[in-house]
Amino acid sequence: MTRRPGLLSAMAAGTPGLRRIRRPADDAGPTFDLAYVRTGPRTARPTVVVPGGPGLGSVLPYRGLRRRAARLGLDLIMVEHRGVGLSRTDTAGRDLPVDAMRISAVAGDIAAVLDREAVDSAFLAGSSYGSYVVSFFGARYPERVAGILLDSALQSSTDIGVERQAVRSLFWDADTQIAADVRHLYAGGVDRRRLLDVIRAAHELGGPQLLGPLLRQRLRRPGGAAWRILEAYATRDGSIATLPRIYEFDIAGAIGFRELGYGAPPDGLPLDPALTYAPIAHRFPAFEGEPAELGEATSRFTWPMVLLSGDRDLRTPPSIAERVASIAPDATLTRLENGHSALDTHPAALLSAIAHLTTGRHESLPGRAGDLNSLPRRGASARVPGLLALLLRAERMLGGPPTRQ
Repeated sequence: MTRRPGLLSAMAAGTPGLRRIRRPADDAGPTFDLAYVRTGPRTARPTVVVPGGPGLGSVLPYRGLRRRAARLGLDLIMVEHRGVGLSRTDTAGRDLPVDAMRISAVAGDIAAVLDREAVDSAFLAGSSYGSYVVSFFGARYPERVAGILLDSALQSSTDIGVERQAVRSLFWDADTQIAADVRHLYAGGVDRRRLLDVIRAAHELGGPQLLGPLLRQRLRRPGGAAWRILEAYATRDGSIATLPRIYEFDIAGAIGFRELGYGAPPDGLPLDPALTYAPIAHRFPAFEGEPAELGEATSRFTWPMVLLSGDRDLRTPPSIAERVASIAPDATLTRLENGHSALDTHPAALLSAIAHLTTGRHESLPGRAGDLNSLPRRGASARVPGLLALLLRAERMLGGPPTRQ
């Protein structure tokens, strides 16, 4: 496939601080130009921010984040992931091959950008999948790390068991109305994969205050707008969701399946997170194994580490961050009133934590969790819970007699 320029490409090309570096061909892939941005006042040790995915762009989606970071005096670098957005194609305009998608190559891209910027060592902040990337970078290039921030720590393919326990303890085993409603829908024949994806997303975005009314409305009258919106937001069907320059999973997603176990086999029990990616697993390479044993590597990290963990996070549950904090020699764990990925759902808290890390004040973060939680929440994800709540109220007022399943 050859990509043609469009409006989003033009917008991305006009991004402040945009630069490119040529990455040489190797056994896995051809020569291509890697895009990255650097913004804010220049310092000797900038912070490299790596979003989740794999598949999230860095250049276009986080322009607002970088503007706010610059106002805080933060020197940020964001590298457009290979196979995504402005780093999607080779020098002939053809999509990069799936074989070029490896975490080791992504870490090498970051190191090459630091070389180009004449940076000996940097702070690194990774969210979700990005937390695996920056941890791997620490294991591969320890001399280049000044400190690490893990937001919604993803650290091992075996943590699918932790996800299962977190989801089922809340929505299946609990003696609560929410669990009872979930069991009722499950027994009533609602698509079981979609059911899990929707309730997990609703809980992460708005907690019981959003999920409870959503379930009651779904039991009363199937097909409501709020439920459909969350299905579109959270589910993976046979096609691969793509929003050019913003989210492009079709190539980079190979990393998730081949190295991080996104295609884990279902265990046959209710509400299995392994079902989320099942409809598209056949399109990607089979799991070969992780590129590093991060638990063992983390025990040797000598730099300060900050972990941010959302109390409603069901994709990287808080127990993962707790385990990492217990292994790392110099770790500070801060719990947020949040779901998954502060980078995307509470960026002000993330930027404040980065500022604390880069100025040596990170040890005070656990005592300032309340201050982080009270910072204004901006962006689309911050508005979604309120909009869904309005929809649910409207559906209750306009709906006819209940059709409880």
